[in-house]
Amino acid sequence: MPPEKLETYYGLPADVTYCKRCVISNQRPASTPEFRNTSARKIGTMSIDAEGVCDACRFADIKEQIDWEAREQELVKLLDQHRSNDGSYDCLVPGSGGKDSALQSHILKYKYGMHPLTCTWPPILYTDIGWKNYRDWCEVGGFDNITFKQNGRVMKLLTRLSIENLLHPFQSFILGQKNLAPKIAAKFGIPLVFYGENEAEYGNPIADNNSSLRDKSYHTSDNLDEIYLGGVSIKEIMEKYDVPLSDLTAYLPADPTEYDKAEIEIHYLGYYLKWTPQEAYYYAVEHTGFEANPVRTEGTYSKYNSLDDRIDGFHYYTTYVKFGIGRATYDASQEIRNKHITREEAVALVRRFDGEFPEKYFHEVMDYVGITPERFMQLCDEFRSPHLWRKDGDEWRLRHPVWEDETMKRAAA
Repeated sequence: MPPEKLETYYGLPADVTYCKRCVISNQRPASTPEFRNTSARKIGTMSIDAEGVCDACRFADIKEQIDWEAREQELVKLLDQHRSNDGSYDCLVPGSGGKDSALQSHILKYKYGMHPLTCTWPPILYTDIGWKNYRDWCEVGGFDNITFKQNGRVMKLLTRLSIENLLHPFQSFILGQKNLAPKIAAKFGIPLVFYGENEAEYGNPIADNNSSLRDKSYHTSDNLDEIYLGGVSIKEIMEKYDVPLSDLTAYLPADPTEYDKAEIEIHYLGYYLKWTPQEAYYYAVEHTGFEANPVRTEGTYSKYNSLDDRIDGFHYYTTYVKFGIGRATYDASQEIRNKHITREEAVALVRRFDGEFPEKYFHEVMDYVGITPERFMQLCDEFRSPHLWRKDGDEWRLRHPVWEDETMKRAAA
């Protein structure tokens, strides 16, 4: 008999395939403009090639072939063209004071003699360590900072809608964070915006921004009718929830006319300098007083990634629910590509930690967004794609976990 054909959600591939090098699967969503989510909730996914290797691992191969000295000279040339002579801001670094933004801002200022302004879209709910690292970034590192404190009522509403309609607790944060920097740059006449890692590090489309990348898909939109927030149209949010458009503009892309007029260039520092997350962590500790969590983060084995927001854990837990890919999978795959652990070690870590429920802040976060714990768990069940999950008694289990994939390969060998 042919195997049962199970329903798939979100346009995910029906067959689950794992990369032969890391532990990521072809269920990983590729980066798409968050504000264009529609009720269909379909996404693109990362591809795995005919040799069984994922896009992100292929990019890791490319990194090994790059002449990094030549790339740094490209950076120096770019900075020389824009460095201010009067001390005015000549580049903008968005971030929270985590390891990546700490490295970006510090190296631009103290190694290359730039005059960065930093800007922050604050977390939905700061953690204690996140708040400390943010303050030390400014005070120990020595940076001017603009923090945009968002309308709390609207932030709660959009976060709740994102959970209820998309099971995406971080959508409102991602929108605000991505859209803030170009607006601040345009407001202050700052020509350069620097993000950290090239997004291709994780399997997103490669952004080769060696001259003047203007990734307008993320930063501008000329048609508000296409924009959804929390899976709901702007028109519906305004009418149903009595929210004026002025209260939503913080989450919307920059006006394309203003963006073009300001001639802003968006760059990834990771294009010019070889980017290794562990090295970024050590650098931030030394230069800005960055601290990791004293204990491992729920859902993974690491202590220094994504520490700022109490909702962080729910973002990764819901990616586990929707795509079968949790926080330990992301961390372990990245560490394989940087040759810090083996695939065998990664499989063991994923088996032990992936999908661990973020209990620590659960009730606090649910109270904040106005969702009962029972309703959240119900939503998680509703968003599980049948081709990924099966119910075993009262417990949900992945149909195709990476450790079974690995076991089958060893048995076949």
